[in-house]
Amino acid sequence: MNFEEYKKRAFEKDPELYEEYKALEPEYEIIKQIIKARGDLNLTQKELAERIGVKQSNISRLESGDYNPSLDFLKKVAKGLGKELHIEFR
Repeated sequence: MNFEEYKKRAFEKDPELYEEYKALEPEYEIIKQIIKARGDLNLTQKELAERIGVKQSNISRLESGDYNPSLDFLKKVAKGLGKELHIEFR
């Protein structure tokens, strides 16, 4: 059984789990995009932190999901990665 099959079964057994998962999805999508962009640039967490004037631990906490970043912080991260931050409602 792969992870997607495991998730599907778990969600079928527990609809509340599915709702919690969906609620957290935007945060994890941002984290995935930051990690990918940093990797594409071959930047370490420390190098990204230096680019935007914060400590490496801030980047680590962000990427691990232990930090609820402000919009301003996400703008800094985007700029440090050579990206633009776009937020949209769907």
